[in-house]
Amino acid sequence: MSEQFSTQTTAAIDRARRHSLGDLLHRTAIRYPDKLALVDGEHRWSFAEFDAAVNRCAAALADRGLAKGDRLALLSHNCRHFAVLVFATARLGVVLVPINFMLGPEEVAYILDHSGATALVAEDVLAPTAEKALAQSAAPARVRGWIGPSGAGATGEWEDVETWIAGDTDPGEPDVHVTDDDPLRLMYTSGTESRPKGVMLSSRSLITQYVSCTIDGGMAPDDVELHSLPMYHCAQLDVFFCTDVYLGATSIVLPAPDPATVLATIAREKVTKLFCPPTVWISLLRHPDFDTADLSSLRKGYYGAAAMPVEVLQELSRRLPDVALWNLYGQTETAPLATLLPPHEQLSHAGSAGRASLNMETRVVDDSGVEVPPGEIGEIVHRGPHITLGYYRDEEKTAESFSGGWFHSGDLGVMTADGYLSVVDRKKDMIKTGGENVASREVEEALYLLDGVAEVAVFGVSHPHWIEAVTAVVVPRDGVTLTEEQVRAHAKARLAGYKRPKYVVFAESLPKNPSGKILKRELRTAHADLGAAHP
Repeated sequence: MSEQFSTQTTAAIDRARRHSLGDLLHRTAIRYPDKLALVDGEHRWSFAEFDAAVNRCAAALADRGLAKGDRLALLSHNCRHFAVLVFATARLGVVLVPINFMLGPEEVAYILDHSGATALVAEDVLAPTAEKALAQSAAPARVRGWIGPSGAGATGEWEDVETWIAGDTDPGEPDVHVTDDDPLRLMYTSGTESRPKGVMLSSRSLITQYVSCTIDGGMAPDDVELHSLPMYHCAQLDVFFCTDVYLGATSIVLPAPDPATVLATIAREKVTKLFCPPTVWISLLRHPDFDTADLSSLRKGYYGAAAMPVEVLQELSRRLPDVALWNLYGQTETAPLATLLPPHEQLSHAGSAGRASLNMETRVVDDSGVEVPPGEIGEIVHRGPHITLGYYRDEEKTAESFSGGWFHSGDLGVMTADGYLSVVDRKKDMIKTGGENVASREVEEALYLLDGVAEVAVFGVSHPHWIEAVTAVVVPRDGVTLTEEQVRAHAKARLAGYKRPKYVVFAESLPKNPSGKILKRELRTAHADLGAAHP
């Protein structure tokens, strides 16, 4: 119907109705100008100060030639500079490309090249990786920003990002027209494939997801949240940090989830809300300071990114009885929330990923895309405004993932008649042994019931007879000695013969990415010869 108005009037209407990622902080700063917004070490910003810093940074980026549609890659641990760049790029319509800081130079160079980044901002401790990546990359990264928390100064072509955000003036918001579905984020998946995919997210994807998080996740302006998981990952960044900014909650930023620091920060800052993947919750429970730290302010706890062992969930409920827990399930492509299990169903539906969140619809389908009956295993698919715009520069993968008008997650699951989802496994993690399918999660849940097990990962290795052999890598608790015979006897009492581990390996730790996901691909590679050596 817009053809009834002149181009000028239509543009004015569009500007008046704009609701993009870059607008959220500004509106919160109007509502709560003096409220504490962000704590990063000794730096404490109100929302008005945070908003002004974003405007100064946006102006600095524009002065350096960055414009709508350009890509800015960001290689950094959590800090206030990271937070500023999230919103400064959004106000310019510049696409932010957060990069996993555990990647090597070749992997970073691939992301720079694939995204076509015209700017790169790197933390000083990651500068050697950034320099090597730039040397290998053909990306036109003409703008180079330096974040220096260690105190090391920028050199050569690098500029200190602090000079972009420092000052007492506020130049105001840039006058850039950003629509709901302009891509503003390019998130490279951490997954298990050799090359990551660039997931495009827009304001519509992100903001509708923030609304689902707020309503279903019990989030509120009076929250004080600790952000210690990496903000390059969409769980910490978009389920929690940006949602907090949208609501006007206070954010405490840490560079890493060191258990002692997390516990001390909760006590010092009176933190009320905390997200951790299961591996980090386990590290907190096992830390000697857990029982002496003042955690009385904590009221809300969230977990996700990987399956929470039921035994650990029960222990959390016992040791933190005043903390309401939520289970969140999703992936980068769903911005990332898809389903959620609320506090009052944690024990009655233990192990479930809950039901579809407010703005999402979830089904379980067969290989033809037909919905399977309740109780049957199929692929989990989603539909709703959270969903990605597609994979950057990958028509084939995008078409495959959106087959039938649903987003295909690559996860296997089971749905109950009343809509509760249980995630069985990744399609690629389903173990096919002796003609039978074994869900690695089922075996892991059984092994977690063995006293003395701190962590366990189950996967398949090639085998001359079984095709794949069920393999378990077990991390004992500190001070506990476990034997292979104990693990086998425990599995025998709880699992069918074909589900029991053929191989049991003990380790001091499991390989994980910064978001806490266990890297089973590394375990498969490390133990690939088990089947041949011990047929």
